[in-house]
Amino acid sequence: MKMVDIPAAREVDRLSFPTPARSGLFEHELAGNNIAHYQVLCANGALIGFAGFWLIADEIHISTIATHPAWRGRGLGELLLLNLLFLAYTLPATMVTLEVRRSNEVAQKLYRKYQFEEVGMRPRYYRDTGEDALLMTMPLLNARYHNFLENQQVTLFQRLLSEA
Repeated sequence: MKMVDIPAAREVDRLSFPTPARSGLFEHELAGNNIAHYQVLCANGALIGFAGFWLIADEIHISTIATHPAWRGRGLGELLLLNLLFLAYTLPATMVTLEVRRSNEVAQKLYRKYQFEEVGMRPRYYRDTGEDALLMTMPLLNARYHNFLENQQVTLFQRLLSEA
């Protein structure tokens, strides 16, 4: 993600979450947070999704994944997650964590597909609704998991190409 992407990312964020990111968040993440890593997904020159994580010590903490509502259900959120997990291998990371709304069963299913396990709960984590967050982790970034990701990538790309 670059500064020029922020207006479109804000729009996707606004359409994706009950409470959009606070003003200035993306600017801070890109310019003032050296542990933040963000990516965008574009189609036909338009930003249709984004994802971000923080690298804290040897842990990747996925902070956000969002796709424009008009593009959902096509595997693009999975593509963003998959790319984040491949990026984890280029960094000194040994573990990946994230929080997900208890009500977001679609996201939970995706994370379980990628071998994330529920390890805890953060009560009233989401300020906008007071909803609990499930804490999920994927503890081992090893060669076996990398092979799993490569297989998932092949399957996902075949799906995306067949739908194009």
